[in-house]
Amino acid sequence: MSLTSVRPSRPLIWHPCIDDLRAAISPNEAVYLVGGAVRDAYLHRPLHDVDLATPDDGRPLARRLANTFNGAYYPLDNERGVGRALIPWTNEQIIIDVAQFRGADLLTDLRERDFTLNAMAVKLTSDPSDQLQAVIDPMGGLADLAAKRLRACTTHSISSDPVRILRALRASLQFGLIIDPSTRNDLQNYASTLPQVSAERIRDEFFAILGGPRPAAALAVLNQLGILAYIIPETTAMQRMTQGPPHQLDVWQHTLSTISHLDTLLQVIEPQRSSDATANIQTGTVAFAISHIRAQLQDHLAHQWPNERPHRALLMLAALMHDAGKPATRTVELSMSEKTGEPEEHIRFLQHEQTGANLIAARANALRLSQDELKRLQAIVKHHMRPHWLASESPLSSRAIYRFWRDTGETGVDICLLALADYLGTYGVTLDSQAWIAYVNTIQTLLSRYFLQHDSAITPPPLLTGQDVLDVFDLKPGPQIGEILKTLRESQAIGEINTKEEALDWVQRFLVDQQ
Repeated sequence: MSLTSVRPSRPLIWHPCIDDLRAAISPNEAVYLVGGAVRDAYLHRPLHDVDLATPDDGRPLARRLANTFNGAYYPLDNERGVGRALIPWTNEQIIIDVAQFRGADLLTDLRERDFTLNAMAVKLTSDPSDQLQAVIDPMGGLADLAAKRLRACTTHSISSDPVRILRALRASLQFGLIIDPSTRNDLQNYASTLPQVSAERIRDEFFAILGGPRPAAALAVLNQLGILAYIIPETTAMQRMTQGPPHQLDVWQHTLSTISHLDTLLQVIEPQRSSDATANIQTGTVAFAISHIRAQLQDHLAHQWPNERPHRALLMLAALMHDAGKPATRTVELSMSEKTGEPEEHIRFLQHEQTGANLIAARANALRLSQDELKRLQAIVKHHMRPHWLASESPLSSRAIYRFWRDTGETGVDICLLALADYLGTYGVTLDSQAWIAYVNTIQTLLSRYFLQHDSAITPPPLLTGQDVLDVFDLKPGPQIGEILKTLRESQAIGEINTKEEALDWVQRFLVDQQ
């Protein structure tokens, strides 16, 4: 192998900031653009961060770049000599990581990277020649990209860092690549070593998959390769777990279908949705129903959890485990059919949502998620059946709407979105269009009440305080006061009580009835 530069078959398209970086670096400095920046320049993808490699400690250069561009500097890894500069650029921020070579020289550094598409380099120099079109490619990354192939750099790439198993799946889907057979074998052979990796690294890579393109397809491949069981072991029991009508699929296939539908529904909400996302009656109905609250839903989904974990990924994890409690709660009851006189099986999963809530809480702890994330996941799974139950009410009462939001709060938005996908994943090809429209209308009513009538119908300002009740009715502090205020708030939210005088009359009648 050599460091001879080659000209790619297509021009490299660089972000404008690269020219300014070149100008800020001395011509005699050995500084190289490496990894994803080179790959994305070849693929003509937008650049979000820049990786630089140098034979010396990268921290001084990162600090110098931060100072030059009035940015911020952070030392990332003192042992490996890695520094980070955050550079403001027009309406965005560019992340520049500067690292010392992994080994004696650039060739060693590139060989020790994960996959060939990330093992390319371009010399960053202020030389006015066309240096930025010359790629150092000792591992054959350009040829692999042209062939749509994902290939590990060496035979020990996966075994030396098993978290690369997850990176391989993510890169394959992100860039539309076929995993090389030898690399695929390594993914399977070293799947059992994943528990040796820290839970935090597993979590971050797994969340990148859940928040990325085609999460259902990624999970199916992870399961097929025997990898998913080491990350979410609860999925193993879902395999071939049959369900009764109206379900058309077993628990695992239903789960994948739900995630796939959820992915599509979220695309309908996103600011830059494609026309394909609303091309059928299923998603088109949702797009029309939520058009008046689409901006509010976008704000809700834009939330980020610690370490910039996207809310979209958390919602996908909830979908993955929303039926995790079914294997432990499955029962089969036999009864005689009124039509045929033959015995019929009735499969039930009583209170599977509560069992699932306990399971996802334990899994969130194992993945080292924050307590806020754990509580959100647990609440989504615990209440994921409630929209289905509410849809059976006709018409949907204000009291039922109030109680739903009282019990779920902001999490109710996630529950509504998951419920839509769960419904589609349940009925599949047997979906009745009129029933679907009615179901969407239920979800629309819930969401509209939350986003558009929140102050009056969900959290109306209290007409009485606990002290008011104590003083006016000469009561003693105790649980009864909380019960009075809770019931009063509900009556106020549904429009039965509108003034303080009416509230006092209501409390008087309540106390008389309790005697």
